[in-house]
Amino acid sequence: MTDIQFGYRIKDIEESQRPRERLESQGASALSDAELLAILLRVGMKGSSAVQIGQKLLFLFQGLDGLQRVPFTELCQVDGVGPAKAAQIIAAIELGGRIARTQPGDRVLITSPQDVADQVQYKMVNLEQEELWVLLLDSRNHLLRTDQLYRGSLNSSSVRPAEIFKSGIRHNAASLIIVHNHPSGDPSPSPEDVQLTRMLIEAGKMLEMPILDHIIIGAKGTCSIKAINAELWSV
Repeated sequence: MTDIQFGYRIKDIEESQRPRERLESQGASALSDAELLAILLRVGMKGSSAVQIGQKLLFLFQGLDGLQRVPFTELCQVDGVGPAKAAQIIAAIELGGRIARTQPGDRVLITSPQDVADQVQYKMVNLEQEELWVLLLDSRNHLLRTDQLYRGSLNSSSVRPAEIFKSGIRHNAASLIIVHNHPSGDPSPSPEDVQLTRMLIEAGKMLEMPILDHIIIGAKGTCSIKAINAELWSV
């Protein structure tokens, strides 16, 4: 990769202004994205400080969103990173995502499409392929678990209801919510999405494990099929 010159060297600034020292005295929120990455990287390389490498990563992958999507092998190839530092960065991003999906209390209460989005949007919005996930709920709409079931083009012929409901039966779920992403960014449901929803609603009725909603996640927002097509549930 072409070398990119950024910023200052850590040893050139006052000790009290270095990333780790500022984190200790001012808190993590006072640091820039590059400085937080520098703490994960710990050390730089000849000619580049850890902060400079952090800035380079943000430049190469177009910010934290891009860095979240970059494959491990590609991240390892950046000068000054390598497998150990790449693993630290990816692990930190994953921890951040898990924290973002966690709410206080023993189990998360799902009462709206936004509650669903809060649990999955952080990770799903940046997926490069369509994926279908299923949220399993108890009888009081508390989240039991989230299962990632399908990857690739989704339609009623490629998705098997037995696979959708198997986990729900195994974990004694009372109801399910279907979630999938649109890599295009537009969360509007396609005719195939509507047909898939109709098929799963019918299967849920037969199994006495209702589908409460089908949420589509996109970079431009989220869409609840139930909110815009409630007649599917009234048939």
